[in-house]
Amino acid sequence: MDIIDVAIIGSGSAGLSAAQYAARANLKAVVFERMASGGQCLLIDNLENYPGIPAINGFDFSQQMQKQAQEFGAQFIMQDIKSIEKQADGFFKIITSSAQYTTKAVIAATGAKHKTLDIPGESEYIGRGVSYCATCDGPFFRNKHILVVGGGDAACDEATFLSKLTDKITMIHRRDTFRAQKAIADRVLNNPKIKVLWNTELKEIHGPDIVTSATLYNNAKKENFRLDIDAAFIFIGSEPQSQLFGMATRDDQGYLITDGQMRTNIPGLFAAGDVRNTPFRQVVTACSDGAIAANEASHYLDDIAGKAY
Repeated sequence: MDIIDVAIIGSGSAGLSAAQYAARANLKAVVFERMASGGQCLLIDNLENYPGIPAINGFDFSQQMQKQAQEFGAQFIMQDIKSIEKQADGFFKIITSSAQYTTKAVIAATGAKHKTLDIPGESEYIGRGVSYCATCDGPFFRNKHILVVGGGDAACDEATFLSKLTDKITMIHRRDTFRAQKAIADRVLNNPKIKVLWNTELKEIHGPDIVTSATLYNNAKKENFRLDIDAAFIFIGSEPQSQLFGMATRDDQGYLITDGQMRTNIPGLFAAGDVRNTPFRQVVTACSDGAIAANEASHYLDDIAGKAY
C-alpha cells in the first residue's frame, strides 16, 4: 500500500466521523479496526438522542456511518495493531499482526472501555436493564426503580441526573464514604430521591428477560440480600484505550490530552472521542471530535507539504 495520508485507529463514532471527513477532503484515509465498526455505540439498543436522527439501533447507526465513509473513499483494514512509532522523517510507522504501513498523520479514536464488575448477569443484561451511561439509557427507566453502583464523581453525577427521571434510586458503594468530591457527594446525600446503602456490593443481576432484581452483599454485616429493581447503572470508572500512544501526553487516568483542535503534543497525532480527556462522552460529541480531528489533520498535511494557506 502507498503512504497513507491519515490513519484512523478505531472505528467507533469518532473514528467513523473522522473517516468520512478525511475522505471528503480528498485524503487517503484508512481506518484500522480489529473488531466490528461501532465501538461503544454497538451497546446502544435504541439511540434516540442523536440530533435530527429518529431513534435507531446503535449497530444500524454505525453501519450507516461506515457505509457513508466508504462511499466517500475511506478504506477499512481489519487488523490488530501492535505498535505505532513516529519516524525520523516525521511519518508514522504502523505495525499490525500481519503487515506494516506508513502514514503521514494519525487520528487516535480507540475509545474507552467501561470497567465492569464481572458478576453473573452483568453481560447478559446489557441493553436490557444494565447500562453504563445515564444520559444514553436513563430515559428508558422513567419512574422506575434504578440501582446505581459506584462512589466516585461519575457515579454521583449520574445518580443526580437519574434522579430527574425517577424518585426511586438506590445507590450502593462498597465503602462507608464516597470517593467523590465533597460538593458532588453532598448533592447525592441531600437528594431525597436517592437512598444510599454503604458497605454494599452488587453480586448478581437477575432476569429472566429483563432486569428484575439484584443480589447485594453487605460487607459489614457479611450477609446477602435481594432487592427488586428495574435497572442497574454501573459507574466504577473507565479505561481509555490509549496504550498504543505512549509517545503522547496523557492525564493521570490515561486519557490523551488534546487542545480544542484535537491535537496532542505530538505533531501529526490527533485524538478524538472517548480516548481523549473530554468532559462529556456521547455519540454526538465523539462525531464532532472526529470531524474536527480530520479537518485539523488536513491542515497539518497542507502545512508539512508547504501548501498551508
